[in-house]
Amino acid sequence: MGRLLNAIRAFRFHLAVLILPGVMAGQAWAETIQTPVPHVILIDAATRTVLFEHGADDLVTPASTAKLMTATVVFDQLASGKIRLDQTFKVSETAWRQGGAPSRGSAMFAALNSEISVDNLLHGLIVDSGNDAAIVLAEGIAGSEGAFATLMTAKARDLGLEHLTFTNAWGKAEPDQKVTAREMALLAAYVIETYPAFYKIFGEREFTWNKIKQPNRNPLLFMDIGADGLKTGNIDESGYSLVGSAVQNGQRLIVAIYGARTASERADEARKLLQWGFRAFESKLLFPAGETVGSAQVYGGESRDVPLVTEKEIRVLMPREGNERLTAKISYTGPLAAPVEAGQTTGSLKLFRGSAEVLSVPLRTGKAVDVGSLPRRAFDAGVEYLSGLFRKYVLKSS
Repeated sequence: MGRLLNAIRAFRFHLAVLILPGVMAGQAWAETIQTPVPHVILIDAATRTVLFEHGADDLVTPASTAKLMTATVVFDQLASGKIRLDQTFKVSETAWRQGGAPSRGSAMFAALNSEISVDNLLHGLIVDSGNDAAIVLAEGIAGSEGAFATLMTAKARDLGLEHLTFTNAWGKAEPDQKVTAREMALLAAYVIETYPAFYKIFGEREFTWNKIKQPNRNPLLFMDIGADGLKTGNIDESGYSLVGSAVQNGQRLIVAIYGARTASERADEARKLLQWGFRAFESKLLFPAGETVGSAQVYGGESRDVPLVTEKEIRVLMPREGNERLTAKISYTGPLAAPVEAGQTTGSLKLFRGSAEVLSVPLRTGKAVDVGSLPRRAFDAGVEYLSGLFRKYVLKSS
């Protein structure tokens, strides 16, 4: 009976808490720097470790940082062969009037009814932040800007970005066009990793079209901090925003800020956060690739559990000086029903600084588990039945 009761207690335990030895997370993480910008996040690109955040999950108006997703959809179309860099799209009256010179907004100054290559449109979109370029690309790829915005939102969902919603391609303020600083930083990381050749466009300092030379609107590119790209935004409804990235000594950080009061504050705060991140943190290896991190319970299998391993090495950015331990939690939904395949994504390892999650890494099953013997399956069935009664009549009433 004691064995059975222990099994009942263990069978529904799907959250393991680990205190990682020798890995310290200072309480001073969020206390060593402050910013007046209301929506901010700073992450390490390689590990996705959150170094600083404030209001990072609040829904905000993206302004021209929406063009980061516009560019992402275009990159996907190019990678899949649906369009080509030398393919041309026509500048419609809608694109010219709403996004071009007559609109008095940011534009690449595309001429009405002209044909422009996708390559040049991308430069106009990214370097010049051209609203006209965004609309021309949207119409050329999807037939209309609305249809293209649907592709933008669908791409966000494919990437697991649940709060990015787009209704236009260039950043016009509309009620349903919303993003969060956190998910825009993650989108930036995706672009950098997935499309390194196209990402170089974000670092170009100027672009000339229609005999008009314009500088890149990203102020970080003109600072000596290793910045190499991404987008700015500014409309009355959003304030000044920026999603930027920089590399120092092989380490890449990504910052996203929304709601700065002025262009100067946007630039100064982004630079301050990046410099602080490079100075205050160091990378530590927690688990090498293929390391067993924990285990998951198995129902009806030849063994009672299966090891959970990490596919890639797990690193985390830690303060150079700190006095608190980093807490790791392994979570999964289970028990897993046998048979269990090897390499099956089953749970995740989540790292916390206090109550704040700083990193989440998927875990896979380290081996296969076949269906167990009839007595074993019967025993597990009994455990599951009694466990259900325990939850229903004991836990529910407590």
